Amino acid sequence: MTPAAGQLPVAGRAEVRRATVRLVRADGRAFAAALLLNALAATAGLAGPWLVGRIVDEVRAGAGVRTVDRLAFVILVCALVQLLLARSARYVGYRFGERTLARVREEFVDRALALPASVVERAGTGDLTARGTADVAAVGGTLRDVGPELLVGSVQALFVLGAVFALDPLLGAFGVLGMTPIWFALRWYLRRARDGYLAEGSATSQVAEIVASTAAGARTVEAFRLQERRITASRHALETLRRARLYTLFLRTVFFPAVEVSYTIPVAGVLLVGGVLHAHGAVGLGAVVSAALYLRQLTEPLDQILTRIEQLQSSGASFARVEGLAGAPRSVPGGGSPAPADDRIDVTGVRYAYERGGEVLRGVDLTVRPGERLALVGPSGAGKTTLSRLLAGVDAPGAGAVTVGGVPIAGLEPERLRRQVVLVTQEHHVFLGTVRDNLLIAEPDATQEELWTALAAVGADTWVRELPGGLDARLGPAGRPTDGSQAQQLALARVVLADPHTLILDEATALLDPATARHAERALAAVLTGRTVIAVAHRLHTAHDADRVAVMEDGRLTELGTHDDLVRADGAYAALWRTWHGDDTAT
Repeated sequence: MTPAAGQLPVAGRAEVRRATVRLVRADGRAFAAALLLNALAATAGLAGPWLVGRIVDEVRAGAGVRTVDRLAFVILVCALVQLLLARSARYVGYRFGERTLARVREEFVDRALALPASVVERAGTGDLTARGTADVAAVGGTLRDVGPELLVGSVQALFVLGAVFALDPLLGAFGVLGMTPIWFALRWYLRRARDGYLAEGSATSQVAEIVASTAAGARTVEAFRLQERRITASRHALETLRRARLYTLFLRTVFFPAVEVSYTIPVAGVLLVGGVLHAHGAVGLGAVVSAALYLRQLTEPLDQILTRIEQLQSSGASFARVEGLAGAPRSVPGGGSPAPADDRIDVTGVRYAYERGGEVLRGVDLTVRPGERLALVGPSGAGKTTLSRLLAGVDAPGAGAVTVGGVPIAGLEPERLRRQVVLVTQEHHVFLGTVRDNLLIAEPDATQEELWTALAAVGADTWVRELPGGLDARLGPAGRPTDGSQAQQLALARVVLADPHTLILDEATALLDPATARHAERALAAVLTGRTVIAVAHRLHTAHDADRVAVMEDGRLTELGTHDDLVRADGAYAALWRTWHGDDTAT
């Protein structure tokens, strides 16, 4: 299914069927074993009604108590065999479901990690979060519970119907004809359920996105007094979700009562027709009783099947959303792009516009020389962050080119891109685990000495040494909490370990106090000697220390030169410098 602009795709029916077949084949032996055990259990379950019919016929023929007791004992044995086989079938089915769920989760994580950052940002983290939590959980419930139960019920229902036809084809035909209302109710429901549950899943994602974005931007919401607007948006999303859930509830309230009423029709029909046939000597009384009992026995597996089918519509929509990630744009796979000829970065005639806004960059031309320290400065909204994202390969330009060594940066495969360019922003994350775990993400083969060197480079070695356990101290809710500056230092230490050629700092030291920030930046410069460093700077001491300063205004590059040259030119940069110093004299 083709997604709307910016949304993650949803798999179509054909894709879902292919994915289901692939998952079954991945554990085909367990699936076949579950089928076989269910078939044996269903076969054992057929003995009861048939033996009851035999008892009726034997009693009418004058058989004594001993015959009835013998047949009753056989019924008991068959019931115990059915119980054991059904238990084994469910055990195998549940194990199959858990292993398959593990594969679904692993595939989802792999696909989510392969998504370009720009795709996730446009779709919203709420949608991805909802798919990875609620939708995967729904699929897991189906594989663990619904799948085995549906398998058991389907095999039992087929065997029961086969047994009725074996007793008397005419009785079997009337029994099947009596289930026609169930077929009509099921057809009516299935034509509407998938779209209804997909709409419910989409509405759930929208609610999750609004909650997540409002919580993440709570300070911005308060600063710009956007509370009422966010409340209105939340109410609208909740109302959409309410209507979607009411619609699926309406489908269930029509479907299930219609089915429940229809269960009695086959039994009543067989008794009526069987009575007429028996009166004409066409069928024995025992056969009529057995057929009625079989059809009554059919109620349980049929009810189970229809209930599980309803759940399958919900989980099927969830699986379509989970499997939809397979159709999302992915990062370029390894070997998909040529190696850059050198480390020079060229920005040529770049223009860029976000989907829901105007043009942000308007014909930017810039060359960043290997080993250069370049500072990007300018007022808020000038396009600095957008340009840094293009330089890091997060987004591709709408027009023009951003290349490294003659190769488009956005076209580099992930591994090569990470070794070439790393973007560090104000956003940072401390992963659950130890300090060592947080650092080895950047370089799994790093030695302990290299870890301490990276921490020392950003001034974090002191507080890490004070932790109980040092590198093995646990961080997060279950361990030692970290403040903003410490989390940012860990992020910068990961950059040191990654050892990229080009480092882009988008206000990466914004949460550090000025002295610590200056120390971290100088330490990074010392460690990355010979590397290219591009810093989006609000603190102009960063620009003062840079080799060149690029001034952005209204999406254009208006000034480019050294700090001293730009101050002497008395242009936009000189004005920023004077404002930052709080005086009218540029020094």
